[in-house]
Parts: sequence; C-alpha cells; structure tokens
Amino acid sequence: MKSDRKMTGRDFDALPAAERERIFQEIERGTPERRRTALRPPNAKEQKMFDRIARKMGRPKIGNGVKIVSVSVEMDLLKQADAFAKRAKLKRAELFTRALRGYLAST
Repeated sequence: MKSDRKMTGRDFDALPAAERERIFQEIERGTPERRRTALRPPNAKEQKMFDRIARKMGRPKIGNGVKIVSVSVEMDLLKQADAFAKRAKLKRAELFTRALRGYLAST
C-alpha cells in the first residue's frame, strides 16, 4: 500500500490484521544500520522545533538551577522523612529543600 500520504495510527489500526503484521515484519527485518541510513538530518525548521521542545524538557529551573549532592542520612531518619514526605505529598528532594531553607532562615 504505497501512497504519498503518511499513514496515521488510525489508518494503521484500520488495516486488516494480516496487512498490519506484514508491515510490522517489514520494519523488523531492517537492521538498525539500515534504519539509520534511511534517516536524514532535520531541516532548519525541524531543528528549531526540536530545540524549543528540548529546552522545556526536564525539571523546571528554580533559581540558579540545581546541583545534585550526595548526603549521608541515618536509615531510621530517612524512613521517617520518606513517610512524612509521602503523607505531605512531597518528593524527598522537596522535603529536604524545605527543611534546609527553614533551618537556614532560623539561624
């Protein structure tokens, strides 16, 4: 089924099971190297769109960004902190950040 129009997911789902299986097998026969050679680099418009999307991915930047640190915490204290964070619907990092800010503000 060759066409100038790209097939959507709905179009694919509407195909008979045998045709879907044939297309799937055809794709699976291609090695990763063959699939890579069939790809082309993105044009300027596509690259601009990708860059815009990539900037929005990940955690939102807060302040000057974040730095991952390794901190030793007693196991019992960590279990208590995790239980508290779960009850308060906080992530562990958010709990530690709030606690640290509170401590620094009180000194």
